Amino acid sequence: MTWIGHSTALLQLGPVNVLTDPVWSERASPFQWLGPRRLMSPGLDFDALPPLDVVVLSHNHYDHLDATTVRRIAGRFPDTPWLCPLGLGELLHSFGVREVTERDWWQTFETSTFTATCAPAQHFSARWIGDRNDTLWCSWVIQADGARVFFGGDTALHPAFAEIGARLGAFDLVMLPIGAYEPRWFMRRVHMNPEDAVAAYRALVDGARAAPPCFAMHWGTFRLTDEPIEEPPMRFAQRWREAGLPASANWTLAHGETRRFRAT
Repeated sequence: MTWIGHSTALLQLGPVNVLTDPVWSERASPFQWLGPRRLMSPGLDFDALPPLDVVVLSHNHYDHLDATTVRRIAGRFPDTPWLCPLGLGELLHSFGVREVTERDWWQTFETSTFTATCAPAQHFSARWIGDRNDTLWCSWVIQADGARVFFGGDTALHPAFAEIGARLGAFDLVMLPIGAYEPRWFMRRVHMNPEDAVAAYRALVDGARAAPPCFAMHWGTFRLTDEPIEEPPMRFAQRWREAGLPASANWTLAHGETRRFRAT
């Protein structure tokens, strides 16, 4: 797994290359002259991307679904399938994507080389005034080459994490958001803080014989909320230790860093 930034990561599961919530633009915004600007450049140059077997999207917010990036990927990899929650197909087609599959929670997309299951999340959707919650949001479980990965997308802490783990685990890698959480009175309904991320991880892997790596994402790329930009990983590491979880399983990466994991 290579962290490109925010919730964008390249998963290389044996021969299968999976890209999550791709954003290469300078701003997470409908305009490139206004809106949250990158604090860190993408950890992988766009031209260095390998051929993609699938792109998965969690929802339609601009820091997760960027029109310019979608058009670039669609132009370079026109035959790559895109997986998204319900309602996003028409938008993706308008950006030039040829093959789009929409899924509701608990529905699966399967090929000869990988399987992806749409799973619950607690969030919301909107791109314009008046379209709030017109489309779905989700997490994904991806299986390929014997490995099983949970991609949390963008979410608050919710009771379905335990059900996801019971129905779709055991996981070899867990990818969870840890940033964009202050002010808490407002953000707690849509974003996890580090304490919530630890609780979500424990619910997802409950009963596992060994603690799979937990990749901490959704921090350090765009300034979206009020907490200090470096606070999420430090606070996450502290809560991780307090929970008695192994330090080796806390994957808090630098932009562009690659880590290898094994299927169990």
